[in-house]
Amino acid sequence: MTVKTTLSFTDRHYGFLAKKVGEGAFATQSAAVAAAVEQMMLDEAGRDLALRAMAEEIRRRLATSPEDDTDADTAFAKARGRIAAARGE
Repeated sequence: MTVKTTLSFTDRHYGFLAKKVGEGAFATQSAAVAAAVEQMMLDEAGRDLALRAMAEEIRRRLATSPEDDTDADTAFAKARGRIAAARGE
């Protein structure tokens, strides 16, 4: 479904959009704005995923006795691995 709306841009932003459409990077200014919004959504999902992985690692470390604790490099390597797996990498 497509929703029609009116947006306002600064001269700088409008000029950038017009330039990108003129260069053929996007078919229309609407397509460029949609791509920007999509990228923001992906960025937010990535941040959420990273925060969840870090929170999980912090909870795990809090539940671990000091004798069984691992160093930060190992712990965050595991978190990075879980993030990569969740992204399908």
